[in-house]
Amino acid sequence: MLNLVLPKGSLEKATLELFDAADLSVRRNSSVDYKATIADPRIDNVRILRPQEIGRYVSQGLFDLGITGRDWIEETSSDVISLGELKYSKATSNPVRIVLAVPQDSPFESAADLPQGVRVSSEYPELTRRYFERHGVEADIQLSYGATEAKVPDIVDAVVDITETGRALKAAGLKIIDTLLTSFTEIIANRESYEDPDKRHAMEQLKTLLDGVLEARGKVLVKLNVGKAALDAVIAILPSMKSPTVNELFAGQGYAVEAVVPKAQINVLIPALKDAGATDLLEIPISKIVH
Repeated sequence: MLNLVLPKGSLEKATLELFDAADLSVRRNSSVDYKATIADPRIDNVRILRPQEIGRYVSQGLFDLGITGRDWIEETSSDVISLGELKYSKATSNPVRIVLAVPQDSPFESAADLPQGVRVSSEYPELTRRYFERHGVEADIQLSYGATEAKVPDIVDAVVDITETGRALKAAGLKIIDTLLTSFTEIIANRESYEDPDKRHAMEQLKTLLDGVLEARGKVLVKLNVGKAALDAVIAILPSMKSPTVNELFAGQGYAVEAVVPKAQINVLIPALKDAGATDLLEIPISKIVH
């Protein structure tokens, strides 16, 4: 039913891991194969291509559904339907930023400070051009094919570059003076495909699975038993997504309690629950959470 395109390159590993966790494992003959399959009746064909191209291909109808960054959707002015953000990136769940950076010792603190004719290197020439036009600065924009931060100050005066943490720019002796765009990974659809009720339903079902995996990341299910006298004390220290589930045990011998909690807190939480009177504590991994 659906022709799907997934990103190659920096997002590739994280995307394939997400699909695998969603029980949509991507199968291909080798790690350099651009064609793949997913054993799911909703997906007919899978391609793995550069994220820079995906927005344009989905817009043109070559694919029904794709995953790419908001940065490349904006750079290519792709006319697509966004089904929403998938909050993951190359290394973290944080968004990436497209930023304007200049040398640390530069007196410039904003785009308006830059001189007319400023030389700027970027992998995002269209985003950069529109940005400087909005600020009334005439810029000599030079397309970068990588290592953008290394071109200041010998080749250019400033860069418009992508960053997840800012560490690489700082290490290169640069400071960020503005953010052009904050970009999450997005799942996007061709407009005509999205108008097809069957295809739209399939798209929404796939996104439910992917969202469920992302929602479950960093969380575990805690189950425990507790006597009536200690129930209030246990509930008081038990974080949960909503109210904890509490069921009475057979013959009134206490209560069974369960809650979804942050994994990062579990090393403190389990001993505290035990101290409060909880017994038979279980920590259970969660694959998906679907609201």
